[in-house]
Formats: sequence, C-alpha cells, structure tokens
Amino acid sequence: MLQMDEIQKRILREVADLHDVPEGAYNIRANGKSAGRASTANIEIIPREDGQGLTIKIKPGTKNESVHIPVVMSESGIKETVYNDFYIGEGSDVIIVAGCGIDNCGNQDSQHDGIHRFFVGKDSKVKYVEKHYGSGDGKGKRILNPVTEVYMEDNSTCEMEMVQIKGVDDTERTTRAELKEGAKLIVRERLMTHGDQRAISIYKVDMNGEGSNADVVSRSVARDSSYQKFDAVLTGNAPCSGHTECDAIIMDNGRILAVPGLEANDVDAALVHEAAIGKIAGDQIIKLMTLGLTEEEAEEQIINGFLK
Repeated sequence: MLQMDEIQKRILREVADLHDVPEGAYNIRANGKSAGRASTANIEIIPREDGQGLTIKIKPGTKNESVHIPVVMSESGIKETVYNDFYIGEGSDVIIVAGCGIDNCGNQDSQHDGIHRFFVGKDSKVKYVEKHYGSGDGKGKRILNPVTEVYMEDNSTCEMEMVQIKGVDDTERTTRAELKEGAKLIVRERLMTHGDQRAISIYKVDMNGEGSNADVVSRSVARDSSYQKFDAVLTGNAPCSGHTECDAIIMDNGRILAVPGLEANDVDAALVHEAAIGKIAGDQIIKLMTLGLTEEEAEEQIINGFLK
C-alpha cells in the first residue's frame, strides 16, 4: 500500500502517469524513503543496504512486463543521490518507467541526483521512460541531475524517452552508452525551459560493434531568459551508423547552444549530425489566428505540437 500525501500523489501522476498501485514490479520513493515496493516472479527489486538506491534483476526471457521506479519530493531542502542498477536478462522485452518530480514551496533548494546503470543482455529490448517535473511557489530551486549509463550486448535494443516540460530550475542530464555488435540505441528528448531555468543535455555514445546504430534526437523550446545546451558526441569504432539531431524553438530572450561531435575511427563508420534553431514562423501564427485563436493560444498550439 502506498504511503503518500495528496501532493506526492499529484507529482506521481505527472512523472509516471500513475493513479494507483501499478501492475508489475515497482518501487516508489518519497522524500528520501520508500513509499511502496513490490517484486514479481521475473523482476526482483533489491534495496541497497545504505538505502540510497536499488538493484533490479530481470530474468532472461521476461516479456511484456514493466518496472516503475519514480521519485517524488514534497519537502524543501532535501538533497539526495540515488544509485539504481538494472540487469536485463537475455531475450527480454520490458518497459522501465522512472522520473522525478519536486514540489518545493520553501526557501531551500531541493535536489535529486539519480545515477542509473543499464546492463542490457543479448537479444533483449528495453524501453526506458524518464520524466522530470517541478512545481511549488517557494524561492528554493528544484534541481535534477540524472546520469544514465547503458551497456548493450549483441543485437540488443534500448529506446529512451527523456521528457522535461515544466518547473525544473536547473538540470544537467548526462547519458553515456556503449554498443556491441548489432546493438541499437534510440533516444528521443523533449525539453522546455522558461524563466531563468538552465538545462544541459550531454550524450556520449561509443559504437564499438559491427552493425551497431545510434539515433539521438532532441526537440526543445527555450522561453523567457532560459538557457539550454545540447552536447552530443557519437564515436564510431567499427562499421556502424549514427545520427544526432537538435531541433529547437527559441523565444523571448532564450538562449540555445548546440554542440555537434562526430568521431569516426573506422572507414565504414557513417555518422551524421543535424541542428536547427529558430523562432516560430509568423505565417504559422497568422494561420491559426484566422481560425479564431489569440496569438498566445496559437503559440501554445504550435509548441505543443512541436514537443509531441
């Protein structure tokens, strides 16, 4: 049974789309403590002895099962670092839902740093969803610094959905991946900043096996005086293919920096980077306004469609 107050439950809905106890394996962390945990026959969740993280073991051949490990924080001044290791057995096909939400109504900064390591077994497939969300009217900041490491065995697939749309004051997301033969990594990042928020996204992917493939795409919107940096480095150490893309809308006094990095260490490494940063086209706004929307409503419609 989950032991959470109404604020924590609201945050949980935002970061994990959970309205009740989830099916399958789960661990829900609230204000530095476990608020509920359950394993299944195929997925075992083991807490670390120091209480600062988990070991999740998924048996080989596990299919159509899920793991939920969201974090919610509703007290001002909490700062924590949590370590979670995932061992995905060969031939598995699972979904892992994480994410963190902070509601800070106080004057002290609240911060959660999550370090996740994924060991993706041969011929297995994992979809990883990580959402970040912030709320609260306090002067204290909402800070999230996730680190994700992915180690992929032969012919495995990892699809990552990284989402941060609202309320996070400061974040530095670092993602590192190592791909063996035939492994495939797909990353889709959606990000919006406003006010004086700062968001740094760093991706470093090493394609070490023949036929490995990486596709890293970021879509973002920078509003007000916020700042974003997208820094993606793909390294091809074998015959492989890699693609990175930064597609961004800049508004008001926002700032965006896209830093491409491609390193080919094999004659058959094919690497591509694309980047586009610009404002919303005036004719798009005018077209929507002719349908009865105000200028502000038209902008919101365009942004919502862009970040889908």
